[in-house]
Amino acid sequence: MKRSGLFIAALLLSAALGGCAKYAPQAAANPTPTPTPTPIPLSLSSSDLLTAGTPATPVNDGAFAVPANAAASDESFEGRLQLADPSQNGSFQALYDSFGELAGGDSTWKHLPAFSFEFVQDAGYLIPAQQGLVYTGNPSWNYIVGPGHAWKQSTDSGYNRASFPFALVEMNQNCVHNGVMTFLFGNAQSPNISNVRYQITQETCEYAKFNLWGQIAATYSPYSVANSETIKGGHSSEIANRLPTKPLSALTTDFPASGVNPQGLISDFQHPADITTYGLLINGVNYVSGCQTRFGEYAYCSEMRLPSYSTAKSAFNNVAMMRLGQLYGTGVYGQLIRDYLPEYTAGGDWSSVTFDNALDMATGNFLSSAYMSDENGPENQGFLVATPYSVKIDKAFRLFPHRAPPGTVWVYQDVAAFIGNQAMNAYLQQQRGSGADIFNLVRDDIYKPLHLSQGGLTTLRTDNSESGRAMGNIGLFYIQDDIAKIGKLLNNDAGVIDGSQILETSRLRESMYQDPAVLGLPVPDTGTPPVPNTNRYNNSFWEKHMTRAEFPQYTCDFWVPNMSGYGGISVALLPNGVTFYAFSDNNEWYWSGGANEANKLAPFCH
Repeated sequence: MKRSGLFIAALLLSAALGGCAKYAPQAAANPTPTPTPTPIPLSLSSSDLLTAGTPATPVNDGAFAVPANAAASDESFEGRLQLADPSQNGSFQALYDSFGELAGGDSTWKHLPAFSFEFVQDAGYLIPAQQGLVYTGNPSWNYIVGPGHAWKQSTDSGYNRASFPFALVEMNQNCVHNGVMTFLFGNAQSPNISNVRYQITQETCEYAKFNLWGQIAATYSPYSVANSETIKGGHSSEIANRLPTKPLSALTTDFPASGVNPQGLISDFQHPADITTYGLLINGVNYVSGCQTRFGEYAYCSEMRLPSYSTAKSAFNNVAMMRLGQLYGTGVYGQLIRDYLPEYTAGGDWSSVTFDNALDMATGNFLSSAYMSDENGPENQGFLVATPYSVKIDKAFRLFPHRAPPGTVWVYQDVAAFIGNQAMNAYLQQQRGSGADIFNLVRDDIYKPLHLSQGGLTTLRTDNSESGRAMGNIGLFYIQDDIAKIGKLLNNDAGVIDGSQILETSRLRESMYQDPAVLGLPVPDTGTPPVPNTNRYNNSFWEKHMTRAEFPQYTCDFWVPNMSGYGGISVALLPNGVTFYAFSDNNEWYWSGGANEANKLAPFCH
């Protein structure tokens, strides 16, 4: 897929700032799109869905949710749902378009890709047989389809009704545009399925915001789906093992003497309308916000897909390294890149660069040590948009010349994280055979035992293919429960799952900045005025030194490890055991408000 220079400029600027959370100089925030007024009706009647024609506007997202007076469905939906040619259907409204491709004529950007998915029904749940990232072959979009519901309501003329969440994921990128579909089925009359109404009215994507909606003919082919009982059991297990969840407002009743202000968690944000969701994990409970769209509350907030962007460097890359360390010993950290990736000869000097150096962003190969200069530079363009592995790995090694001994100078580079991931993959294949895959190791040994969502068990891969290489620098897809569980594993459970030590402990302690002898490399001072030596980077985690000089509300100094992602994604692993997370897309990386409120719940300083 071609990319314009405007796209690259926007991507590089936000990606660079995304790494350093709130404490970097902020880019000018995007002009927040004026929300389209929330329309009436709040529901979709059976006649709406049975009548052909394109709706004039999206409806309130609540129209896709199960109503309070819903009854159990009296038919079971199982088989294949296929939409008629989506390339000829739908209305599109561009809201923000920093790479200039949404404003042109009709294109694949402005329509759904082909949709043909199997579903099974288990009681009131409608479960897609294939969750996670699905490569469509479309030049613009891939899919993630999530579990929804089936029910019956008196206004549907004897039909059953179903709805489910889905997301468009940009090909070869991590942006996520969330939507919902709904339809009627199961009436003895012909046809056995209505039109399908769909809309996308929300995203976590810094550079492209739009509404996409329509109503389209569909076919339902009923049959027994292969492995249906396994699919049902997997979904049932996922739901049963989710963390206890409460709305953020419950903090005031659960901690009545704390003086906590749930709204204070996002008090730093100048553009709260661009926050997708946020939350706080404490004492094993995930306190969550809603999931706003431009047309009301998202119908499936707990299933809304959230992009990782660079938080994958922490939650995948470094987690993979800690798993290798636990399996094969800490000597893996000092393995040399050159011994595993023959492409290293393309450029730079990789003769003594270790796996650890790559994950520390300290390979010694760079153009400039100025803050985010390499990541912002035009030299990085080809790497970011390359799809084939052979091209991507060549560009990664070719980009930057040798400038310093490895391990001595921090320079933020997506290419370093990508190279580190590929080297770990090659190391694992040496241990287990050519079929081994570093993401699948993390998936099977960590994500599945954590009971992450079924849709969170895939990642972006090169070649726009399931057979491509996991990227490592970006590419995970969370729900609220997933990111809270990852925070809990790292910040509360010391890398232990079900009583077994899964992550190597010394590196985990270093990553959580619990070893004062290992604080990582300093990040250049970027504040106004600069505050010396307050930001560091180690093992793919950022670290902020919260000092009394800079933050007088605290009575001690402490360090906060955090993950940060493109556009405005922040996950702070606070020293009182609280994990605060916020997913936004207007270049605001703020978590100090979350820290201030968390301090009221369990003080950092005693």
